[in-house]
Amino acid sequence: MTKSPIDPQLLDRLAEVAVRTGLNLQPGQDLVLTAPVEALPLVRRVAAAAYRAGAGLVTPILSDAEVTLARYHNATDDSFDRAPGWLYEGMAAAYDKGAARMAISAEDPMMLADEDPEKVSRAGKANSIAYKPALSKISNFEINWSIASYPSAGWARRVFPDLPEDEAVARLADAIFAASRVKNDDPVAAWADHNAALRTRTEWLNSQRFDALHFTGPGADLTVGLADGHEWHGGASESKNGIVCNPNIPTEEVFTTPHAARTEGHVRATKPLAHQGSLIEDIKVRFEGGRIVEAKASRGEAVLHKLLDSDEGARRLGEVALVPHSSPISQSGLLFYNTLFDENAACHIALGQCYSKCFLNGAELSEEQITAQGGNSSMIHVDWMIGGAETDIDGILPDGTTVPVFRQGEWAQ
Repeated sequence: MTKSPIDPQLLDRLAEVAVRTGLNLQPGQDLVLTAPVEALPLVRRVAAAAYRAGAGLVTPILSDAEVTLARYHNATDDSFDRAPGWLYEGMAAAYDKGAARMAISAEDPMMLADEDPEKVSRAGKANSIAYKPALSKISNFEINWSIASYPSAGWARRVFPDLPEDEAVARLADAIFAASRVKNDDPVAAWADHNAALRTRTEWLNSQRFDALHFTGPGADLTVGLADGHEWHGGASESKNGIVCNPNIPTEEVFTTPHAARTEGHVRATKPLAHQGSLIEDIKVRFEGGRIVEAKASRGEAVLHKLLDSDEGARRLGEVALVPHSSPISQSGLLFYNTLFDENAACHIALGQCYSKCFLNGAELSEEQITAQGGNSSMIHVDWMIGGAETDIDGILPDGTTVPVFRQGEWAQ
């Protein structure tokens, strides 16, 4: 039998971190687990770790790249306006009954790069609409949920195209394990220390009560107004069901909700955005009154415009996040083509849906109250990077006073 290039001990540790730190799965709690078939080695370990933690029932839902591509190569045209709403309604019902949610990311991020972009866009839109009942439980942080990653061969070849497959997988596995903080004897303790450091950042930001953030740097002069009653989060957070979890493994960010009508200026992306199988490079946008009124890209511009036209909220911001250039993921020098990792290499903004938890007393606010305080609503939530080593950020207080937040890509405080 050929030896796997992925260290099984570190994969075991990743599964334990995903269940104990990512989800903080509770005894008797069910788990809905989604993953591509390539990630079965991690799926099986997560299931075992979940049952050791006392899980009631683990239900895996698997996808397959070949089945996905079969649709694009063989399906009738009307197939691309369909999505399994029945499945997402079932997932939402499971969350209503107390189930946790874990997603394992492993797909080749450019799997659909050679497919008809019109069909990719239509399928993505149909899926976003159908997924909303389940997604709302996640975006509103009603349940404990988390995302972790597995180094599939397709993804590894994308990140390391010049290496033999086994070596590429080993390199990607090492990068995932390092970023996920499992390359030590007690990764759960390492995560507790990291969460404490992120909490220190959020406590300082929340004490400032900034009215806006001003980003400057190469290609950037952007003022992001912050939502009324916004609250900064990062690392571990308490969901509405009372369970403290880490939604993203890994994470280096602290983030909050912008005001949907109060972003002004221009900014460019500092890293490419991999979206629905397409690579969008050199994004440049201009905001007026919180809305993107001009958008360009050197590659994938048509895909960018389709994304922005997804719905009324797609041209407005739902998140702003701060990440220092010294982030371990940034220092790795890798482009993962995966937002879970790439967003933790640089400060970023997200188009679309806001997180209701990023408001003071967010768990008690209605959708109408969140909207009134500036929260954005959309069927999409897409992060892209605007930070780097030359990024400066000032916090603007309600009286117009400015406070240094970042200088040359690092925390100023």
